[in-house]
Amino acid sequence: MASYCLLAGRLQQALGHGARKYHISAVLCQRAKVAMSHFETNEYINYEKVEKNIDIVRKRLDRPLTLSEKIVYGHLDDPVKQDIVRGKTYLRLRPDRVAMQDATAQMAMLQFISSGLPRVAVPSTIHCDHLIEAQFGGDKDLKRAKDINHEVYNFLATAAAKYGVGFWKPGSGIIHQIILENYAYPGVLLIGTDSHTPNGGGLGGICIGVGGADAVDVMAGIPWELKCPKVIGVKLTGRLSGWTSPKDVILKVAGILTVKGGTGAIVEYHGPGVDSISCTGMATICNMGAEIGATTSVFPYNHRMKKYLEKTGRSGVFLEIASLSEEFKSSLVPDAGAEYDQLIEINLDELKPYINGPFTPDLANPVSEVGTIAEQKGWPLDIRVGLIGSCTNSSYEDMGRAAAVAKQALAHGLKCKSQFTITPGSEQIRATIERDGYAAILRDVGGLVLANACGPCIGQWDRKDIKKGEKNTIVTSYNRNFTGRNDANPETHAFVTSPEVFT
Repeated sequence: MASYCLLAGRLQQALGHGARKYHISAVLCQRAKVAMSHFETNEYINYEKVEKNIDIVRKRLDRPLTLSEKIVYGHLDDPVKQDIVRGKTYLRLRPDRVAMQDATAQMAMLQFISSGLPRVAVPSTIHCDHLIEAQFGGDKDLKRAKDINHEVYNFLATAAAKYGVGFWKPGSGIIHQIILENYAYPGVLLIGTDSHTPNGGGLGGICIGVGGADAVDVMAGIPWELKCPKVIGVKLTGRLSGWTSPKDVILKVAGILTVKGGTGAIVEYHGPGVDSISCTGMATICNMGAEIGATTSVFPYNHRMKKYLEKTGRSGVFLEIASLSEEFKSSLVPDAGAEYDQLIEINLDELKPYINGPFTPDLANPVSEVGTIAEQKGWPLDIRVGLIGSCTNSSYEDMGRAAAVAKQALAHGLKCKSQFTITPGSEQIRATIERDGYAAILRDVGGLVLANACGPCIGQWDRKDIKKGEKNTIVTSYNRNFTGRNDANPETHAFVTSPEVFT
């Protein structure tokens, strides 16, 4: 009745008191059918089916379930007969949706076309973010990319239109930020043709990076196979404060588990410390979980996610994802007493800022010690370029934190000694930081705003300030810093840290 009253009240606000003529069953029917997104009004979130599957599996296994298990097992093709042994059996799953970036979408769409099917079986999207090279700045780089990649973009746009796939044109933003802003929701099972698809775990979904062939299977309506993942629990206590940021959580975890420690497992964060982290901060942590080899990472549903859904337009009368998540919250958090294959505990009150690297994202250096370590190791101390952005740290919050530091620097008459590049995660974020003055502050301090794309994070960087083989240091808020990753120079010492420490 509470859900009905909420909807009826909002219908009256939107339609006037004439809404009273609606029969209660019609309103409840409207309430039961909540669209997945603003762009797919005929595709609905089906928490009821997920709950039914969870109940079947819980009775079979006769034990409490982790959140990861609830979402994964809740999407089983056959929950009654499926063999379920963590780390051993293979599961047949029915994902809710597919996301593809432009570099991998080309082959995936060609393979789907060869299937002869008239339309994709599940909601799917293509995002043009990988083929834009950073050179001179956002507008010029975007124009050049559209010219060079005209045939690719034209093929993807027309194929998407023909087969019912959403198409996000070049400049619209990075795939994972677009997914977080528009398509992810608590409890979703999403597969994406990019390794940092786990970014969606920041909104309580199981989002897994896969190959193009896997995406084609799901788009064709074929059950998707996944080795039943183990579950690594990370219990967070205390609160983030001061210079410590969400990025430091995953930098710390990477130092503990190393680049292979999460292989074959889902990393599930839980505990009271979760509530001190913003939704985009949780996405940052999940995103970089790819660097420890994890299948994916996920956070439990909480008020931070509800607020983010509301702020990104998914709490209106006709798209009540926020309220629906509240209603099914028991399926979006772990059961009491759920057991993990491995448990890590981190006290956020004691966590310090980190700068990880060089050459590997699991080499964790506390900020307070990195200078001494650098001198001992002979790392170049002159930072040549600083880069903020990528799918890991390109949210409005990230830009705001960097701008806050930059504003203080400007107040003291300081400007950047190093080159400084800024990559907004989406056009929405770019427009918002322009509106709120953050972009102007970052430019005034010496920054260059690049296109809303992956850019230097994936090596799409026409770097001119050094020669190949020249030893140098760069600091980024990216995720990966393996040898040659950003600029193809094996002598570039790349370090990753939070946007505010980087700035």
